[in-house]
Amino acid sequence: MQQNTPPSTLFRFTRILILLVILFFVSLSSWTTILRTTSWKKPLRVVVYPVNADNSTASAEYISTLDEETFDPVEDFMRDEAERYGLELEDPVIFIKAPEVEQLPPEPLQGGSVFNVMLWSLRLRFWSYKVDTYDGPAAQVKIFVLYHDPKAFEFLEHSVGIKKGLICIVNAYASWKMRDKDNIIIAHELLHTVGAKDKYNLSTGVPVFPDGYADPGKKPLFPQEFAEIMGGRILLSDNSSEMPESLYQTIVGPVTAQEIKWIEEDEI
Repeated sequence: MQQNTPPSTLFRFTRILILLVILFFVSLSSWTTILRTTSWKKPLRVVVYPVNADNSTASAEYISTLDEETFDPVEDFMRDEAERYGLELEDPVIFIKAPEVEQLPPEPLQGGSVFNVMLWSLRLRFWSYKVDTYDGPAAQVKIFVLYHDPKAFEFLEHSVGIKKGLICIVNAYASWKMRDKDNIIIAHELLHTVGAKDKYNLSTGVPVFPDGYADPGKKPLFPQEFAEIMGGRILLSDNSSEMPESLYQTIVGPVTAQEIKWIEEDEI
């Protein structure tokens, strides 16, 4: 005798099936977009959206002072590093500041299941579309910078850059004193969207050898003078490191350059 499928099971199966179909078409669109953004034939149009994450006066006042020159160090860093690898494109990225976004992005869902991650990714993409305040040519990469009052927040949540969605959520401090370090995080997450991978131990934050070192062939090895941008820290010894003060203390290592298609794998 054939048993009927319980309604709750059928509903769950249907929901997952619909989600998978949506994800297929979204992924297909993302794949073609990623191919275009990593061809480096034209400048990558990066739109920055400020967000007052803590609804504070300090963040509001800081956001009111922002302009496109705020992000010039990231443009300069990308241009200088691309030139060092022989990229012919004069300006790999162009930053544009959009008007402030007044809504916070969706929180990641509880539990690290594949379904929850996929659902959150879709919600984030829909949210980024819904709150878009930029009236111009479509952004190729969207960076939402969530500003916080440094007097109220000693630590911030990790930032994230999503390759398939070409979206970054950057947690930053609303402080000119912290601007240079904010720009390091922005550059790091931007590189995630075009294919760069983290090169530090996720549990300790220590750069991994050799890919996370700016100069793994240096003798003596320590102290390192620069940080590899995806490694994130300057190694002072085998058990100590420090954050770079600005992008001028960071480089794009050869493995990262290969991941973002500035060079071929056989050039490493």
